[in-house]
Amino acid sequence: MARTALIFGIAGQDGSYLAELLLGEGYRVVGTSRDPSSARARLGAIGCGAAELTDVDLRSTAAIAALVDRSCPDEIYNFAAFSTGLGMHDRPVEIAEINGVLIARVLDAIRGAPTRFCQASSSEMFGIARTSPQDEHTTFTPRSPYGAAKLLAHQLIGMARQRDRTFACSAILFNHESERRPAAFVTRKITRAAAAIAVGAADELVLGDLEARRDWSHAADAVRAMALMLRAEQPDDYVVASGETHSVAELCEIAFAHAGLHWKRHVRVDPALRRSPDGAQLMGDARRARTRLGWAPRIGFQTMIKNMVDADLLALRAGTQEGKMA
Repeated sequence: MARTALIFGIAGQDGSYLAELLLGEGYRVVGTSRDPSSARARLGAIGCGAAELTDVDLRSTAAIAALVDRSCPDEIYNFAAFSTGLGMHDRPVEIAEINGVLIARVLDAIRGAPTRFCQASSSEMFGIARTSPQDEHTTFTPRSPYGAAKLLAHQLIGMARQRDRTFACSAILFNHESERRPAAFVTRKITRAAAAIAVGAADELVLGDLEARRDWSHAADAVRAMALMLRAEQPDDYVVASGETHSVAELCEIAFAHAGLHWKRHVRVDPALRRSPDGAQLMGDARRARTRLGWAPRIGFQTMIKNMVDADLLALRAGTQEGKMA
């Protein structure tokens, strides 16, 4: 009998890659989305039309329990999250409700059951980190409601493991991108601009800080790590990251060169867009995932950025602005 996976937030970047992976392995996949009809179209476009889609009130304990009872999942993955832009400070009540309290509801629904659970956690929990690189033992000092809510979920998972013997894992995800990433993120902003300038649809790109560095990996690699977590003998938390950083300037250079352009001729810096300084460099140490799960990234940084530019060029030339999964 096929295993069943329930994916909260199936239509986003991460959920779509996980659905693609699990369906390819013969899973029955059930997914939640705020708009199942549009999610069905987007998933169908990447060959995931077999996923069963539903809507659920993430603020209702009873609704979550009923969904788990109906779908009878062997595995549950959570990508549902609430964010309001770069600051992640607006609407803290909603952020706490969806990014934190939701996990308490899911864990309550599977208490005492053999269902395995994996949470898409975040490097935002580290906040202004005091040491670099960061691993599973690094102190968490979140500096936004988003990071604090993710930390609440992370701690609830640890408690469920210890008290209820729930097979629950937290994937501490660093930045992960793809051509399915929404346009609000800087990686997609840059690749779209490079594509637009290449086809004559734009003239320049304005950014805030070219020297900012991030640990970027591919979303497909990130969700593959999460699937491996639920196949391990014991549940645990894992940092999922490339273990290397790249600057925004380097990202621009790769993206624009792939589009046949010289980035310095088209990128302008506006100091007003510069974010407040970070603490220590956020860079993940994924040795635990490598040694225990046998996981390692398969898609390199340059390949990822070039693929994103290709997708944006294709979308622009086809007369669309949203791309394949944005």
